Formats: sequence, structure tokens, C-alpha cells
Amino acid sequence: MSEVWPVHRMGIIDSTNTEAKRRVATGFHDQWIVADQQSAGRGRQDREWVSPAGNVYATALFREPGGLPVALRLPFAAALAVTDVVLEHAPGTDVRVKWPNDVRIDRRKVSGILVETGGGGPDFWVAAGIGINLVPPPEYVTQPATSLIDLGMRPATPVDAVLSSLRHAFARRLTQAREGFRGVRKDWLERAEALGQAVHVRTGDTIAEGIFEDLEDDGALLLRLPDGTRRSIRAGEVDIRRS
Repeated sequence: MSEVWPVHRMGIIDSTNTEAKRRVATGFHDQWIVADQQSAGRGRQDREWVSPAGNVYATALFREPGGLPVALRLPFAAALAVTDVVLEHAPGTDVRVKWPNDVRIDRRKVSGILVETGGGGPDFWVAAGIGINLVPPPEYVTQPATSLIDLGMRPATPVDAVLSSLRHAFARRLTQAREGFRGVRKDWLERAEALGQAVHVRTGDTIAEGIFEDLEDDGALLLRLPDGTRRSIRAGEVDIRRS
């Protein structure tokens, strides 16, 4: 499992997911790719992920025998793995997940997750990129952010200790995802941010407004619209309305 996959350590690179794709092109084994810093870190929708030294920047690169059905569960499973890490190193934190895989505390992101896939059949691969802020984020980041130190983690905690926690947590959550979505869905909903609350969901140039009512069996966000009808949303950006 992923906690025993070899770890390939690098200094400053563009991004661990980009490196994963280079390795896919030349042949690879299941592995973790870890960088000290990223010069072109990225998240969903190609957003920049600011990547100074002192944080975790890692990608789990592996072949997935369950193919796309399992891969579609992995953004949720990876987010849960990060919540496990947060709770291990900053116990008592009210950590929440915003659909589909933002890990936040008091609406501040502590992690960036980007799951990418390719290939087919026995060569279907997954690159699950995970960044976790250990040190307080720079003031110039473009969205509210926090860190494990801000949340009470001992400042002397080594990056490798958090990486080890992540590798073990990801292994557990990957096993859970391979067994089906039911367990992942249940655990995700227990940590869901804004469940039962009013949200906007932007998809392209359109915005849907309603109550975040549930998570469907395929991971879609179930929105109850003002007219009482329901809409399933499978791609988009959630904005939580403040009361």
C-alpha cells in the first residue's frame, strides 16, 4: 500500500504532479514524489498554489486497477486523508471539507489537492497531488489560508513526520475508496462544510443558488433550488453564503 511505496525526494521543481506526468511518459512504479518547494504549484482549475519551503508537497503516483470509478472517489478520499493528518497534529481542530476537496478551518484553506488521471486498462494511472501548509502562509496569497502551526502543531515538528502521517492516512483512505464510495461518503459528510446551508455553485458562466442538501452516490453535490426542485452538480466552484 501507499505507505510503503518508495519516496522520491526532490529539491525545487515545477510541481510534483508535473513530475509525475513526466515519469508516466517514461515508465514508472507506484511511488511518492516529494519536493522541498514548487516553482509552479497548481490546484484545481489551474490555480496557482504558492509553495514556499517548510511545507508538504507530495504526489502519490500509482496504477489504479479499479480505473475511473475508483479515481472519481479519490478527491474525497484525499481530502479525508488530509483531515486525518490535521487531527493527528492539531488535535481538536474543527476541520471541514468544502465540496469536493478543499480542506478548511474557519473558511481558511490548509491544503491543496489535485487528482489527475490518464491511460486505460491495466495502465490507468492516478497522480494525487497533495500540499499541506505546515508554516504560516505568506501574506500575498490570494485566498484565506492557514497552517498546522497556526492550528497548534508544535513548530519543531519535522516535515517528514507530517509526510509519514500523510502516507499512512492516504493508504487507509485509498483502501476505503477501493471498497466503494459508501464509507468515504459517510465520513466526508460528517466533515462537510455548509451542509444544509445556502450556497452558490459557479459552473462556467452560470451560477446556481440553493441549499447544499446531500452528496450523491457518485460524488455529485445535491442542491435544492429555491423552487423546491433538486439539481445534481458534478463540476463547479462552491461559494458559501454568509448569513
